[in-house]
Amino acid sequence: MDTLEPLIAEHPFFKGLEKSYLELIVGCASNVRFDAGQFVFREGEEANQFYIVRRGKVAIESSPPGQKPINLQTFSDGEILGWSWLVPPYHWQFDAKAVELTRAITLDGKCLRNKCLEDHSFGYELLSRLVPVLGKALEAARMQLLDVYGVQQQR
Repeated sequence: MDTLEPLIAEHPFFKGLEKSYLELIVGCASNVRFDAGQFVFREGEEANQFYIVRRGKVAIESSPPGQKPINLQTFSDGEILGWSWLVPPYHWQFDAKAVELTRAITLDGKCLRNKCLEDHSFGYELLSRLVPVLGKALEAARMQLLDVYGVQQQR
């Protein structure tokens, strides 16, 4: 039976992770597939996973009342998608929809949260890797909002 360990170990997000921590992560991982147009998650739903996009594209969207959805960010090959599994109350803040056939590795957030509680060093290691992902996501959202609302930056 094939394991996801080589794929996860080679991903930049997990590169250099202690073997014991890598084994904890692999124990919470599985492969998933989304067809074009299929929702990966919906705003307001319980958030208990995050994803490593292997191949494909996923759009993060916000749907203002009575308007068409606004694309806030698109994730593609190699990118980490989703962090609401980490922050109470563990609910998705946006919709995520596959733009094209997408294959990903999903990591079970409940599983990882429990492992972090059992081993605080593992929790710190995982969190220290997630903070830059969060920063990148916030910066991308800021840039998209500037673009959507046509705000010109002054220098």
